[in-house]
Amino acid sequence: MGRHGTIAGRKSAQDAKRAAMFTKYTRQIIVAAKDGGDPEFNPSLRVAIDKAKAIGMPNDNINRAIKKGTGELGGESYEELTFEGYGPSGVAVIVEALTDNRNRTAAFARSIFDKCGGNLGTPGCVSYMFDRKGVIVIEKEDGHDDDDVMMEALDAGAEDVIVNEDNYEIRTEPNDFVEVLAAIKEAGYEVVVSEVEMVPSMEATVDPDAVKNLTKLITTLEDNDDVQHVYYNCDLDLE
Repeated sequence: MGRHGTIAGRKSAQDAKRAAMFTKYTRQIIVAAKDGGDPEFNPSLRVAIDKAKAIGMPNDNINRAIKKGTGELGGESYEELTFEGYGPSGVAVIVEALTDNRNRTAAFARSIFDKCGGNLGTPGCVSYMFDRKGVIVIEKEDGHDDDDVMMEALDAGAEDVIVNEDNYEIRTEPNDFVEVLAAIKEAGYEVVVSEVEMVPSMEATVDPDAVKNLTKLITTLEDNDDVQHVYYNCDLDLE
């Protein structure tokens, strides 16, 4: 579907928003650390730490976030929220948030859906159009052979490998994600994206007149500190 070609292309733009990313990853670490502060025995925490380090978050920040999550330090308590709705042109949208104020985040989500010509729905109204999958995107480089990459990924436990023009998108079951990611990194591949996320199982067609409002909806959601992920079932170039 090409969506991860877009995500890979946006990597440099995301790097420019490091302060905002620090906030998001700090929250991820705090929530993940509630299940234990040792990343060796907490795969979710290990993934969160790896992502934080990839954008240059200092170790002191990471350790402080872990201690907040385990309760060694007082501080914020975050609640996980999921919103589902339709954007312009009937595009299905799922928003995952970590917030210390449920009412604030819910009001923001409802407001931006309304302003952009969409509507916030009830739980389950669009999630049936998505499957939760581990997604690992690696860059194509000189010397990479499509068949070799596919075999290495499948041997590591991947479910599928999609060959795009400039990258490979490796999909896994959520429970296999950490193991497959470790194997891909150990094999020396450059990982651009690594997430357990909601992958659309059906694709929406976007009316050209709706692109501007749909882009505004998604980018405004993604820029909010409370919002961790925004998933949608269409190709959209947000660069």
